[in-house]
Amino acid sequence: MVSAAEQMASNLSWSSFSKATELKQRILFALGLLIVYRIGTYIPVPGIDTVALREFVDAASTGLGGMLNMFTGGAIGRMGIFALGIMPYISASIIMQLMVAMVPRLEQLKKEGEQGRKKINQYTRYGTVFLATFQAYGLAISLETGELALDPGWYFRIACVITLVGGTMFLMWLGEQITSRGIGNGISLIIFTGIIAEIPSALAQFFSQGRSGSLSPLVIIGVILMVIATITFVVFIERALRRIQIHYPRRQQGNRVFQGGSSYLPIKINPSGVIPPIFASSLLLLPTTVSTFSGNSTNTFMSVLLAYFGPGQPLYLTFFVAMIVFFAYFYTLNVSFKVEDVAENLKNQNGFIKGVRPGQNTADLLEHIVIRILVLGSAYLSAVCLLPEILRAQLAVPFYFGGTSVLIVVSVTMDTISQVQSHLMAHQYEGLIDKSRLRGKRKKKTRLR
Repeated sequence: MVSAAEQMASNLSWSSFSKATELKQRILFALGLLIVYRIGTYIPVPGIDTVALREFVDAASTGLGGMLNMFTGGAIGRMGIFALGIMPYISASIIMQLMVAMVPRLEQLKKEGEQGRKKINQYTRYGTVFLATFQAYGLAISLETGELALDPGWYFRIACVITLVGGTMFLMWLGEQITSRGIGNGISLIIFTGIIAEIPSALAQFFSQGRSGSLSPLVIIGVILMVIATITFVVFIERALRRIQIHYPRRQQGNRVFQGGSSYLPIKINPSGVIPPIFASSLLLLPTTVSTFSGNSTNTFMSVLLAYFGPGQPLYLTFFVAMIVFFAYFYTLNVSFKVEDVAENLKNQNGFIKGVRPGQNTADLLEHIVIRILVLGSAYLSAVCLLPEILRAQLAVPFYFGGTSVLIVVSVTMDTISQVQSHLMAHQYEGLIDKSRLRGKRKKKTRLR
């Protein structure tokens, strides 16, 4: 027997999309703000030597420049006002979520509902301003050291810091507006847009390496097949679920008796989505940014740090994987799938797992299952994210092929499409309710006549 939800989902089409006025307005609103973001990446920071910057970026595009450009949509290569991207906000969110999990006062504030959430968001914004100021000042010093500033000095540093911090705060506001009034997650869509915008140039660079002979045709074909296989693998894992059967007892309300039933509690293999690799990458961006723009003038400490901890080095890869695994567990158990809250909701709905008592026992069982599932989920994230590092280190392949970029693009696309489908189903449901009301009014008028 096909359920009503499945029947409505099968009826989704372009005709139903054309009738969903609110959904179209949300999509157009999100697209408009993303266009504003792309325009901002081309507005340069005042006081930059654009000729020297262009020569430097061309020389560094096959190395760290690819990693930095991926998260900033090319703004770091052009030193646009959005050169810091959204990474300071993500870093502040990481710190705040860690503090909420460790500081009892903040944990109690989170439980206070909407007011507590607003207070935590306010603290996160303060942290974003502090981190963005710190990173912007470090980037300004690096630009002066790399001889990319027209007039080095405090005036340039202050102008650079104000511009970059203002750009980051404006991006944070854009992301919040897209989330609340548009479609999809605004922060993820900003990163997604930056990756998509830079893919054509990465493809041109990749094929130019083939024409120049630095990459053999077999390597090019192999990389293309590997990207297709990676996309297929990511889609398969992101749609994979572990279903736990939930039973509901027979209950009586007044004179009516409702028969008991069962349903399934779905748990994704990767409940945290694309958050762990984004968090891990954001922690690595500041030293790479400073070292990239400092050029050959980097001090001894930074030179030693990059020699052992630079992209492609064993310590870098080890730290990257460790951060991905940590954030996969932390974000899942503290944000995306809190077992205590799930167990409490099941208890309030009179649902139970067969052979397990409701409440704490159910929470312990769910935690045991989630921890075991995350072994596979974190291994999947680590393997996919290590792929571009190995390709870039061994074959000098552009950073965009495979790995974190594919994971972000596929995950954000699937999440946005699911939200579009949810809005379409809600629109159809509202249409069915309106039709039933009209039929009811017509029947009443007929009876009165």
